Amino acid sequence: MATMELPRGSVVSESTIAARLNASAEAAVGNTAAAMRQLERVDEGEMSAGGARAPYDVFINHRGVDTKHNVAQLLYYRLLRVSGGRVHSFLDNKSMRPGDRLGESIDEGIRQCRVAVAIFSKRYFDSEFCLHELASLVEARKIIIPIFYGIKPSELILPQAVADSNAHALRDIERFRLALQEVKYTVGITYDPATGNLDKLVSKAANAVMERIQETESVPRRRMMIASRL
Repeated sequence: MATMELPRGSVVSESTIAARLNASAEAAVGNTAAAMRQLERVDEGEMSAGGARAPYDVFINHRGVDTKHNVAQLLYYRLLRVSGGRVHSFLDNKSMRPGDRLGESIDEGIRQCRVAVAIFSKRYFDSEFCLHELASLVEARKIIIPIFYGIKPSELILPQAVADSNAHALRDIERFRLALQEVKYTVGITYDPATGNLDKLVSKAANAVMERIQETESVPRRRMMIASRL
């Protein structure tokens, strides 16, 4: 795989990259607590150095009860490792701190990201947050890589119970339906938890994300080359 460039011209210090890689290494051997401590130090360093976190390159949309502690978390750390610590992903429990406003933080992650991974699972449709995030990603025309975790693409249909619920405005119900319809016909990765290899799934997903990120980086370069010839 080609060497990963710094995302969108951001400056990432050697110590920050080293800390992210250390966190990824700790996670790889199952030491989640140590990984979290490393990432907390990264966030503290970025805030003290520049007043704001580095921009998010990837947004991981998922149903926590189904996938947070397996594919979502593993993908988060795999992207850190394969990018040399340069790709910054939004994963709610790792990207927000006490005092952060939930809605604003999610909207910021969606707005900044170049690529999104939507992990669909059996209980995904029970979460208004999942559906809102997906609709916002589709409306923002973000690149979305679907992972069908224990479900088929044909099952991406808003449950009637959700559609009939008084908890959602009619406008939001339509947004959710349109978003699911859009992603339903997007090429993704299908995985059966009963028979599949989780490490292979995470590796395949990480490679797909990195390829898409590199494609988005090549577009500005091509535009600059064209402009220089005019």
